[in-house]
This record gives sequence, C-alpha cells and structure tokens, in this order.
Amino acid sequence: MPWLQIKLNTVRDHAAKLEDALLDAGAVSVTLQDNADQPILEPGLGETPLWDQVCITGLFDADINTGASSDLIAARYGQELPEHQWEQLEDKDWEREWMSNYHPICCGERLWICPSWIEPPAPDKINILLDPGLAFGTGTHPTTFLCMQWLDGQVLDDLTLVDYGCGSGILGIAALKLGARKVIGVDIDPQALLATCDNAQRNQLAADAMPVFLPPKAPSESVDIVLANILAGPLAELAPQLSALTRRGGKICLSGILATQADAVMAAYSDDFTFDPVAQKDEWVRITGTKIR
Repeated sequence: MPWLQIKLNTVRDHAAKLEDALLDAGAVSVTLQDNADQPILEPGLGETPLWDQVCITGLFDADINTGASSDLIAARYGQELPEHQWEQLEDKDWEREWMSNYHPICCGERLWICPSWIEPPAPDKINILLDPGLAFGTGTHPTTFLCMQWLDGQVLDDLTLVDYGCGSGILGIAALKLGARKVIGVDIDPQALLATCDNAQRNQLAADAMPVFLPPKAPSESVDIVLANILAGPLAELAPQLSALTRRGGKICLSGILATQADAVMAAYSDDFTFDPVAQKDEWVRITGTKIR
C-alpha cells in the first residue's frame, strides 16, 4: 500500500503541538527524529527528553489532497507551518525491509547471535537465536555486545548467575549455553520477563533454567556472577543490592555506562570489589570486578 508523508523541521518547544496537529489532521503515525546530531544517551529519572532540533514525519494515506491536508494541519497547529515537504513513500515489503537490517553478530571466540530467519554462519559455535522484539538486547548495541564478549571469555560451568535488568534475556541465555547451571532473570518491566521466557524457549532451554521475577519478588541468595546492563544512575543506586547478590570471590559485570560515568559507578562498588581494566566500545564501557568481602 502506498503512502504519503510530510516532513516538518521544528524546535523542541513546538514539537508536541505539531505532533497533535498531524494526528488531528488524519496522520496514521507520527515519528520524531533528531535533526541536529544531538544524542540523548541517559535521561534523568522521570524525564521525557527531546532534541533541540526535531524532524517530525507524519504518515498519511496516499489518496489525500496534500494542499488541503497542509491547510488542515496548519489550522490545527494554529499558525503557519514551519519548513516542510511532502514525499511519496515507496511501497515495499516492510517486513522484509525490517528483517534485512539484522545480521548474525560474533561476540568472541564462541558466541554468535543469530536472527531466527538466517542460517547460523558458524553452526559449530554457540548460536543464540534472538529476534528484535519488545525488550532491549539484541547484541547490536555496544553495551550488550561488551557483556556478551565478557561472558564468552568466562568459564561458567555449573555456576549460578543473576541477570538484573534482563530485557530480552540475551545475557542469561548466553550464560546458560556457555555452561551455567541456572540464571535468575530480574526486570522492572513485565514485557521483558515475557520476552526472556519466550527467547529461552526459542533457544530450547529448560523451563526452570531461567526463572524470571519482578524486583520485589526476586530471590536474595548470593550467586557466582551478577550481570547488570542497565544505566549508570540505577547501577550506582543498586550497588548495595547487587553487591549483596554477589558471593565473596564472585564476579560482577556492569554496563549501560558512558565512559564519562565509569568512575562514579566504580566508586559505588569500590568497597566490595577489585576491578579489571575497563573495556570500551564507542562511548560506552563495561566494568567487571571480583567480590573481595
């Protein structure tokens, strides 16, 4: 089905009003994008941040009159429209287009992440079948890759782990496939817990190998390794809890941290852990260490 889209360049303070105007004028979807290469990497608690310069795209049925629609959007907006243009959107098989953006990822000597629709390129390695879905963690983001790379280098035979902020379950699934005995998945998002269970089943893991919990109901027993790929602020706040979950002599792997935030996160754990050299990919880092007390 063909579509028409209108692209408007605006600023942050006008974005919400323009978005409402597009929807009121019949847009079937509205997309907001950064218009000046201004990344927002970690919003504050409770914040819904937006870029200073915003490109807003409204998607419309192809049979509309663009002139009349422009007038209607302007009327709903209450003033003249900013710089904008109408475009015909090429009719594509969008499912195949989406799938073409995902490829197998090698995460070390043993681990590969493979979309389910692609034959694993290294069938003799440990292949994790994982499709993009509702929860974070497909291996494409540097933080997930750094954690997977670290797991690939560990001896996990018969160990127990906690994957705190399990998302898609990718880290816990990798640990189980590398020989871990049990992984406890914890996340504040019920959708993430569903995604973890679905992905564990897709990877033919035993139903009881990776039980999942919301934080208030998660077990408190200490384990051999704690994984937490979330954000720097929550990692610092959770330091007492994650430290307590790690047995003495056990290991911790933290990511979701910008390089500029590494010292602050390490300071929160420094009383209980000795640290390995920090690993970095792009602007993101991974912090690992061993529990000393």
